[in-house]
Amino acid sequence: QVQLVESGGGLVQAGGSLRLSCAASGRTLSSYYMAWFRQAPGKEREFVAAIRWTGSNTYYADSVKGRFTISRDNAKNTVFLQMNSLKPEDTAIYYCAVRGGGVTNSPDRYDYWGQGTQVTVSS
Repeated sequence: QVQLVESGGGLVQAGGSLRLSCAASGRTLSSYYMAWFRQAPGKEREFVAAIRWTGSNTYYADSVKGRFTISRDNAKNTVFLQMNSLKPEDTAIYYCAVRGGGVTNSPDRYDYWGQGTQVTVSS
């Protein structure tokens, strides 16, 4: 079992920044991928970014490339999502998720999920 707890969401004006955190506990994550997804009201959950727990490969949705950065602190078992140049269309509940095996942007393939943190970007 893996427990995930997100934090760092909030209300920000367009053009602003937020940093989300996802603290993981419960088991060794060395072979896992950590990902961020988001879900806006009335929309499906969509992939935002992913990073392997070891190594340097990162993956981003086209809509956030150049604005968002995913990173991790292995010592703290925490993954971060730095979000810059935020837009109103980034408004959503942001979730972190974990899966063993290769990276994928399909939420159905992820094994563990956090409870989500709300990000609201005002225009």
